[in-house]
Amino acid sequence: MSFNPLRSLSPRSVLPAAAALLVLAAGAAAHANRPQPFGDQVLPGAANASPVGAQSTGAGDLELKVGPGVEAFSRATGEHLWSYRRDGSTALHLTMLGEDAAVVWDDGMVTAVNPADHSVRWHRSVPGLADWLSADGEPGAADRTEEQRKQLATKRAAAALHPSADPKADAFITVVTPGLLMGFRDRDGDLRFNSRPPAGCTFDPARTAQSDDAVLIPRVCPPTTGPGRQLPGGVMVFSLTAPGNFLNTGPDVLMHPLDSHRIAIDDGPVIGTWVYDTTRGARESNCGASVPFAATTPTCEK
Repeated sequence: MSFNPLRSLSPRSVLPAAAALLVLAAGAAAHANRPQPFGDQVLPGAANASPVGAQSTGAGDLELKVGPGVEAFSRATGEHLWSYRRDGSTALHLTMLGEDAAVVWDDGMVTAVNPADHSVRWHRSVPGLADWLSADGEPGAADRTEEQRKQLATKRAAAALHPSADPKADAFITVVTPGLLMGFRDRDGDLRFNSRPPAGCTFDPARTAQSDDAVLIPRVCPPTTGPGRQLPGGVMVFSLTAPGNFLNTGPDVLMHPLDSHRIAIDDGPVIGTWVYDTTRGARESNCGASVPFAATTPTCEK
């Protein structure tokens, strides 16, 4: 049997090879031009940019605004530097979490963006968030104007996001809706905790409070009678180290941070105000008790 290393390919044998190359080239082009899975677009600054959100925050020398996406402006010159948009979605609210910005969108997506290099860190979808933001089907929904619907969605988006950025631990963001809460670790978007209220009960995003290392979410239940009944009020406490603590309170409890790890809890005229230490995971024995090495004596005053 003869062997000719210089034997040329016949036209019939060349055709399949050429076809394979065409298929590979077409596949590579399609891969390069395929749309981003979440409709992400980072665009250069434009003279006609008009952010609609009044809220602004900073990251380094940037001023960030929301609407319809995330708009970045130079603090020094006011120049519009870049926009981050998602096709078909509108950014409603952002909050800083360390060096990142957490953004909530009207389609129920929460995104972490690093403003320094305008890179998208992660996306997470929160079940039920979009429906709660839109308020469709709620009493009075049909009578709201488009502007009123936008205002309500923006207000609820702000109430839903609660950042906790302990410099000694992992930062995380808690997303709260009446029917669900979810806590995501900032560095990778990992779901660290989630909870639904008992049947018939709801969480209250608007009265939620956070410290550097925990988030406290009021829970309201309808009054019931009989054995095993649900308490009408209470506060769920979540952190990365001790998720799922529960504080017995009345249904109308109000909370506000005193510092990076202490939350004042106003439980009405009978119980009064007391302080919960989120680092210790316990109630302070005395609102006016001195703390070693503290610059000032802590109080419960608002």
